[in-house]
Amino acid sequence: MSVRQAVYGKKCVEMSQPLTQEERFKKLTTEPIHELILSLAPPTIITQLITTLYNLVDTYFVSQLGTSASAAVGIVLSLMGIIQTIGYTFGTGSGVCISKFLGEKNRQEAGKYASTAFALAFGTGILLMVFGLIFLNPLVYAMGATDTIFPYAREYTKYILLGSPYMVCTFVLNVQMRNQGNAFFSMLGVASGCILNLFLDPLFIFVLDMGIRGAALATILSQFVSFVLLLFYCQTREVNLTLHARDVRPNRLMMKRILSNGFPSFCRQGINSLSAVVMNRCAAPFGDAAIAALTITQRVVGFVSAVVIGFGQASQPVFGFNYGAENYKRIRETYDFCMKLAVGILAAVAVGLLIFAPQVITLFRADDAEVIEIGTRAMRCQALLMPVESVAIVGSMLMQLTHKPLRAATVSMARKGLFFIPCMYLMPAFFGLSGLVWAQPVADILTFVLTVPLTVSVLRELKMELAA
Repeated sequence: MSVRQAVYGKKCVEMSQPLTQEERFKKLTTEPIHELILSLAPPTIITQLITTLYNLVDTYFVSQLGTSASAAVGIVLSLMGIIQTIGYTFGTGSGVCISKFLGEKNRQEAGKYASTAFALAFGTGILLMVFGLIFLNPLVYAMGATDTIFPYAREYTKYILLGSPYMVCTFVLNVQMRNQGNAFFSMLGVASGCILNLFLDPLFIFVLDMGIRGAALATILSQFVSFVLLLFYCQTREVNLTLHARDVRPNRLMMKRILSNGFPSFCRQGINSLSAVVMNRCAAPFGDAAIAALTITQRVVGFVSAVVIGFGQASQPVFGFNYGAENYKRIRETYDFCMKLAVGILAAVAVGLLIFAPQVITLFRADDAEVIEIGTRAMRCQALLMPVESVAIVGSMLMQLTHKPLRAATVSMARKGLFFIPCMYLMPAFFGLSGLVWAQPVADILTFVLTVPLTVSVLRELKMELAA
């Protein structure tokens, strides 16, 4: 074993061990950036991969039931996006404040933000469940279901809505623990649910012959396990902020901070949900095969992007703590290191997808030539532009954790909203199916052009602000 491997292994082990708040502060504000990010990254990457794996696994097993069933998973993607939007809005909104207060060594105030955000998210999840079930049929059609897809999508949506209150809170706890520098425990909670889902999906769908209803039931049961474990870690580990009802105090200033800091996540996740609806509606004229093909492509590409998002999330406590400690040099070093790493990872994976796109699509729908043909084209088009996506991912997190919410929100909305939605409506009208598969790559190029000058401006302002 090399010296570098030994050091890296030691750092990973250290991150799994409880640290006092003073030790964590020292670690995040003094340790060499490359060692720090590489030690923080494995849990966040695994957590992000697991989060996307839930949907990818469902897509794989449900796809065996037929093309319309496979397309139904894509329809429900927008609902999952709404749940994630609520969770990440309150989670990131409070998490930014938590990391800043911990950087200032104010644990009591950080605890108030954690408890209040959790309570608000749970209440919002209940409202989503109640109104979603009341207006179930209109909701399913609004998400882009065709008449042939509707029976599958309705069954799936009903069960996901039942689990939405605690699923929302799972995302909140996940983000809050990560922003405290406790990514390892966050990973354990999410990983446990995903592993359970891998077993429950085939059991419910095929062995118990529950079909798509089994996939939905497996998902909400697995998510419940993750929720219970994450809540247990929060309440029993002294290194984590403990949630208390007495700390739920949503005053005006607190709400403003949570919602303003969570606004970029609201925009990013909300736009992702809206873009899924738009994609389904625009693909519908080309048939269920087009919806299924784009659904599979988005799942696979999203799974790959999760690696880079995981690295970006590993940088969040580093950005937050050092912003609170007014250390611009470490903020810039963190950004530069994450960018180099992200571009390299996505470039390597893009080459693999360009070569093996047909084989990847075939794994999901081996007996539907039309799905394979459309999916291969879409996957190769998106792979060509994958490396530039890292600029928006890392740049948005830098802006968000250094309290530049408007620019962070703009970048977050750009890829799936400001550019993708217009491209999805306009390009198929002029170029047919080719326009449909090229809409995302064109949106990626435009997002890159927008993000670069915004990121440069933020870095310049931070240098001046923290040097003053």
